[in-house]
Amino acid sequence: MRSVSAAAFLPTLSGAALEAGQETAPSAEAVYELRVYHAMPGKLDALLARFRDHTMKIFDRHGMKSVAYWTPVDESQKSNMLIYILQHPSRAAAEANWKSFRDDPEWKTVSAKSEENGKLVEKVDSTFMSLTEFSPRLRS
Repeated sequence: MRSVSAAAFLPTLSGAALEAGQETAPSAEAVYELRVYHAMPGKLDALLARFRDHTMKIFDRHGMKSVAYWTPVDESQKSNMLIYILQHPSRAAAEANWKSFRDDPEWKTVSAKSEENGKLVEKVDSTFMSLTEFSPRLRS
Protein backbone atom coordinates (compact mmCIF):
# COMPACT_ATOMS: atom_id res chain seq x y z
CA MET A 1 0.00 0.00 0.00
CA ARG A 2 1.31 3.45 -0.88
CA SER A 3 1.51 6.11 1.78
CA VAL A 4 -0.47 9.33 1.42
CA SER A 5 1.49 12.56 1.70
CA ALA A 6 -0.32 15.46 3.36
CA ALA A 7 1.66 17.90 1.22
CA ALA A 8 -0.07 16.55 -1.86
CA PHE A 9 -3.38 17.99 -0.64
CA LEU A 10 -2.35 21.52 0.33
CA PRO A 11 -2.69 23.26 -3.07
CA THR A 12 -6.10 21.61 -3.49
CA LEU A 13 -7.18 22.77 -0.06
CA SER A 14 -6.37 26.36 -0.84
CA GLY A 15 -8.47 26.27 -4.02
CA ALA A 16 -11.33 24.46 -2.30
CA ALA A 17 -11.46 27.01 0.48
CA LEU A 18 -11.38 29.90 -1.97
CA GLU A 19 -14.15 28.39 -4.11
CA ALA A 20 -16.29 27.94 -1.01
CA GLY A 21 -16.14 31.72 -0.49
CA GLN A 22 -14.64 31.46 2.97
CA GLU A 23 -12.89 34.67 3.93
CA THR A 24 -11.22 34.61 7.35
CA ALA A 25 -7.73 33.16 7.74
CA PRO A 26 -7.10 30.56 10.47
CA SER A 27 -5.11 31.61 13.53
CA ALA A 28 -1.41 30.83 13.84
CA GLU A 29 -2.31 28.14 16.41
CA ALA A 30 -4.65 26.30 14.04
CA VAL A 31 -3.81 22.67 13.38
CA TYR A 32 -4.92 20.45 10.55
CA GLU A 33 -5.61 16.79 11.05
CA LEU A 34 -5.11 14.39 8.18
CA ARG A 35 -7.20 11.26 8.72
CA VAL A 36 -7.11 8.14 6.60
CA TYR A 37 -9.82 5.54 7.18
CA HIS A 38 -9.17 2.01 5.96
CA ALA A 39 -12.66 0.57 5.51
CA MET A 40 -13.51 -3.04 6.13
CA PRO A 41 -14.02 -4.99 2.88
CA GLY A 42 -17.30 -3.98 1.24
CA LYS A 43 -18.04 -1.24 3.81
CA LEU A 44 -16.79 1.95 2.13
CA ASP A 45 -20.22 2.97 0.82
CA ALA A 46 -21.71 2.62 4.30
CA LEU A 47 -18.83 4.64 5.77
CA LEU A 48 -19.27 7.40 3.19
CA ALA A 49 -23.01 7.49 3.89
CA ARG A 50 -22.36 7.82 7.63
CA PHE A 51 -20.05 10.78 7.02
CA ARG A 52 -22.39 12.42 4.49
CA ASP A 53 -25.58 11.94 6.49
CA HIS A 54 -24.36 12.33 10.09
CA THR A 55 -20.68 12.62 11.00
CA MET A 56 -19.92 15.94 9.32
CA LYS A 57 -22.85 17.64 11.09
CA ILE A 58 -21.70 16.26 14.43
CA PHE A 59 -18.12 17.40 13.70
CA ASP A 60 -19.42 20.94 13.12
CA ARG A 61 -21.22 20.89 16.45
CA HIS A 62 -17.96 20.04 18.22
CA GLY A 63 -15.74 22.69 16.59
CA MET A 64 -14.22 20.34 14.02
CA LYS A 65 -14.11 22.13 10.67
CA SER A 66 -14.22 19.84 7.66
CA VAL A 67 -11.68 21.09 5.09
CA ALA A 68 -12.15 18.42 2.40
CA TYR A 69 -12.84 14.72 1.85
CA TRP A 70 -11.35 12.41 -0.78
CA THR A 71 -11.47 8.85 -2.01
CA PRO A 72 -8.50 7.47 -3.96
CA VAL A 73 -8.72 6.91 -7.70
CA ASP A 74 -6.14 4.10 -7.81
CA GLU A 75 -7.79 0.71 -8.09
CA SER A 76 -5.93 -0.83 -5.15
CA GLN A 77 -7.30 1.78 -2.70
CA LYS A 78 -10.47 3.20 -4.20
CA SER A 79 -12.78 0.60 -2.68
CA ASN A 80 -11.56 0.80 0.90
CA MET A 81 -10.21 4.25 1.79
CA LEU A 82 -11.57 7.63 2.89
CA ILE A 83 -9.14 10.53 3.35
CA TYR A 84 -10.08 13.83 4.93
CA ILE A 85 -8.67 16.87 6.70
CA LEU A 86 -10.15 18.66 9.69
CA GLN A 87 -9.13 22.06 11.03
CA HIS A 88 -9.01 22.71 14.77
CA PRO A 89 -8.29 26.04 16.50
CA SER A 90 -5.30 24.46 18.31
CA ARG A 91 -3.85 21.08 19.28
CA ALA A 92 -5.44 21.34 22.73
CA ALA A 93 -8.79 22.19 21.12
CA ALA A 94 -8.44 19.15 18.86
CA GLU A 95 -8.15 16.87 21.88
CA ALA A 96 -11.17 18.49 23.53
CA ASN A 97 -13.13 18.37 20.24
CA TRP A 98 -12.51 14.65 19.81
CA LYS A 99 -13.47 13.94 23.42
CA SER A 100 -16.74 15.84 23.10
CA PHE A 101 -17.41 14.15 19.74
CA ARG A 102 -16.86 10.65 21.15
CA ASP A 103 -19.14 11.48 24.11
CA ASP A 104 -21.92 12.90 21.90
CA PRO A 105 -25.13 10.86 22.36
CA GLU A 106 -26.12 11.31 18.70
CA TRP A 107 -22.71 10.03 17.57
CA LYS A 108 -22.99 7.00 19.82
CA THR A 109 -26.40 6.18 18.33
CA VAL A 110 -25.31 6.79 14.72
CA SER A 111 -22.14 4.76 15.18
CA ALA A 112 -23.94 1.80 16.76
CA LYS A 113 -26.69 1.79 14.14
CA SER A 114 -24.24 2.01 11.23
CA GLU A 115 -22.29 -0.96 12.59
CA GLU A 116 -25.22 -3.29 13.25
CA ASN A 117 -23.94 -5.54 10.43
CA GLY A 118 -20.26 -5.28 11.39
CA LYS A 119 -17.51 -2.71 11.82
CA LEU A 120 -17.07 -0.18 9.02
CA VAL A 121 -13.46 0.74 9.73
CA GLU A 122 -10.48 -1.53 10.09
CA LYS A 123 -7.91 1.16 10.92
CA VAL A 124 -7.61 4.95 11.22
CA ASP A 125 -4.37 6.87 10.64
CA SER A 126 -4.24 10.39 12.10
CA THR A 127 -1.55 13.04 11.59
CA PHE A 128 -1.69 16.54 13.08
CA MET A 129 -0.06 19.21 10.93
CA SER A 130 0.68 22.91 10.95
CA LEU A 131 1.21 25.05 7.90
CA THR A 132 4.78 25.88 6.98
CA GLU A 133 5.77 29.53 6.66
CA PHE A 134 6.01 29.12 2.86
CA SER A 135 2.65 27.40 2.39
CA PRO A 136 -0.15 29.24 0.65
CA ARG A 137 -2.50 30.41 3.40
CA LEU A 138 -5.72 28.47 3.75
CA ARG A 139 -8.92 30.32 4.40
CA SER A 140 -11.28 29.17 7.12
